[in-house]
Amino acid sequence: PDEQLDLDDGRWEDIHVVTGALKLFLRELPEPLVPFSHFDKFIAAIKIQDPSLRGRCIRDLVLSLPPAHHDTMKVLFRHLCRVVEHKEENRMSVQSVAIVFGPTLLRPASEEGNMAMHMVFQNQVVEHILNHYGHIFPE
Repeated sequence: PDEQLDLDDGRWEDIHVVTGALKLFLRELPEPLVPFSHFDKFIAAIKIQDPSLRGRCIRDLVLSLPPAHHDTMKVLFRHLCRVVEHKEENRMSVQSVAIVFGPTLLRPASEEGNMAMHMVFQNQVVEHILNHYGHIFPE
């Protein structure tokens, strides 16, 4: 049966509970929001030196995602952009959001390789999408 959540319940007042639940949901998906097949492509794109070429590549990669992934990413990043708009109150800058969500949204299929190096690029991809949301997801 569908479980009904009472969002007025006191336990939902702590934003970390809600954020933790969202991150856990995203991490437990059988495949990350950025499918394994796209991981290396996004990492390669974020390494492109020319900013306009990098921007086009990332936008094209987002557009190439399966519809469910693309549409979920659009809604999630729209919300994360709103979170960043309130960074003075919540201390969640673009960089902070990227550190929290980068490794959850983009993961390699296997945990081999340089995870610390991957994490830098995973975070940069999330930062790029946040900073260029309007260009990547035109209304």
